[in-house]
Amino acid sequence: MLTYTEQGNEVGEALIKHPLSKAVGFTGSFLGGKQLFDWGKSAKGTNTCLCRNEQHQPCFLLPEKLKRSAVDVAKLYAGSITLGVGQFCTNPGLLIGIDNDDLEAFIQTLGEEIRKVSPGEMLHTGIFKNYVERRANALSQENVETIATSETEPLLNQGTPTVASATAQAFINNPVLHLEVFGPYSIVIRCKDMDEMIDVTKHIEGQLTATLMATENDIRDHSELVEFVKNICGRLILNGVPTGVEVCLSMQHGGPFPATTDSRFTSVGADGIKDLQDPSVTRTGPMNCYLMN
Repeated sequence: MLTYTEQGNEVGEALIKHPLSKAVGFTGSFLGGKQLFDWGKSAKGTNTCLCRNEQHQPCFLLPEKLKRSAVDVAKLYAGSITLGVGQFCTNPGLLIGIDNDDLEAFIQTLGEEIRKVSPGEMLHTGIFKNYVERRANALSQENVETIATSETEPLLNQGTPTVASATAQAFINNPVLHLEVFGPYSIVIRCKDMDEMIDVTKHIEGQLTATLMATENDIRDHSELVEFVKNICGRLILNGVPTGVEVCLSMQHGGPFPATTDSRFTSVGADGIKDLQDPSVTRTGPMNCYLMN
């Protein structure tokens, strides 16, 4: 496995296109993974590139669960959003709920918790620069409100924990809000009702994970939403956070494009070995990439 750093794009391109390189693994941003995939596809020989790309990892806050546990859920997600300065490929970047008093309680607590978290140093200057630019771009969009940022001023190369909010229609109609912001950032999407939440789901691309914060009644009463959510992700989580990726037999760490370049495979779990050994995989194009950035 190769670890891609800020040594330069030309180094990564040379390694992937080298005739002795047969397979490349990547986990990180979509833009990074897509570039590696394209380089591998253009290479001569048998270089294969299969990429796991950080997307939004949406979390759906269902009504009864939020009514019972808004404060606890908010504290749980504040920790997940800022874990590792938000540089997990499964960082929860999208929090979706029904706009009511329970969601307001969630947002208030989430903001309070985010303000307490100090900025942290990001992995390298390239990631830091992209985070600053993409965060500023997202926050500058019409109908986007900044909920909270860290109360501590960041130093150079430190990512500032941030949460924002927008209406469902603002999210659906603005492609900028569909772009990943790789770092300690998340946006709350306010839906008028369950129909609008389902509509938001229809506009979300393939994900490594999706999470339902839900009671048994929520699952039973909103089966249509559950059906849509399970089809956009590789791993469906119930009442947890996506940032825990345990190396165990049952773990699935893959998903539909653009979360991965080949949704048949997982990079964690017993089936991960099939990335390299499955005879059905044609090795004439890009491979599964788990690039650690």
